[in-house]
Amino acid sequence: MNLHERIELMKYLGEYLKKNDPEWQACKQKAEQHNPWFTNEFIDMATGKITEHFLQPELLLAWAGHYHLDDNIEQKNIGIVMAGNIPMVGFHDFLCAFICGHRQTIRFSSKDDVLLRFIIKKLYSMNIDIQNRISIAEMLKGCDAYIATGSNNSSRYFEQYFGKYPHIIRSNKTSVAVITGNETAAELEKLSDDIHLYFGLGCRNVTKLFVPKDYDFIPLLRAFDRYSYFADQQKYKNNYDYQLSILLLNKMYYMTNGTTLLVENKDPFSPISVVNYEYYEPEDIGKLNTADPDIQCVVGNHATAFGKAQDPGLFDYADGVDTMQFLLSL
Repeated sequence: MNLHERIELMKYLGEYLKKNDPEWQACKQKAEQHNPWFTNEFIDMATGKITEHFLQPELLLAWAGHYHLDDNIEQKNIGIVMAGNIPMVGFHDFLCAFICGHRQTIRFSSKDDVLLRFIIKKLYSMNIDIQNRISIAEMLKGCDAYIATGSNNSSRYFEQYFGKYPHIIRSNKTSVAVITGNETAAELEKLSDDIHLYFGLGCRNVTKLFVPKDYDFIPLLRAFDRYSYFADQQKYKNNYDYQLSILLLNKMYYMTNGTTLLVENKDPFSPISVVNYEYYEPEDIGKLNTADPDIQCVVGNHATAFGKAQDPGLFDYADGVDTMQFLLSL
């Protein structure tokens, strides 16, 4: 398969996913049964973003052109350990290796081994040569290079296992937002999306807010109300009740709209259903600790636009490490 054929195949995959045929619908239902965090709504959202931002032929051609891709690459076998925090979060790593022309051996997360497994088998049916390019394994051995994503704990094991090979190893990341107090109601609703999409489980979800002194949280809490239906999701509700109990037992100050808790805390990471915030003085806005290595992206008027945290494009590489350049340098 040459580069043109690989891009064409991705175009066909995007067209297939858009059709939402009964087979794909059954797969989505199975994925939600396997992992209740993967609701049909959020699977459809992830699918839409993949087809819109990743699988458009003109975007893929421009992406490949940026790296001067051709068909003379020395083919390697790339071992990919995929994350499973939100639906199909590992698709971009798969796409990078595929468009480059490498073979790949994939180990799925136990949380997300239904959707991408189905997609790869669908690709097998579209082009039999895919079986020689993409394989699935429970254990990765004998690969030429590795891309592994996981928790801080698992990343230490990845370093131990894959450290002597060319590798990209990713650990826990999260995102923050900087609020000036001049945001419109529409911008606050978009910020609410950045916080709540996928129940806040993604590394691009905002889990901490930098807010000015004397900030009025009421409009923001009202913007959270569009996700009040999260209270009907049992796993989310259990997390909310647990976090609320801890705050009450410790007599800590909090604010809530009934489904999302706001707590003053400098930690960029927050539990499910909780958003941390930290006050800043106007003259200190340029000194905020938004360059923390644990931060994936910063949302605000002078950074990632409100509502766009979960809209990464082909050039938006996790942890700011250019995966394509890594694959082409092997």
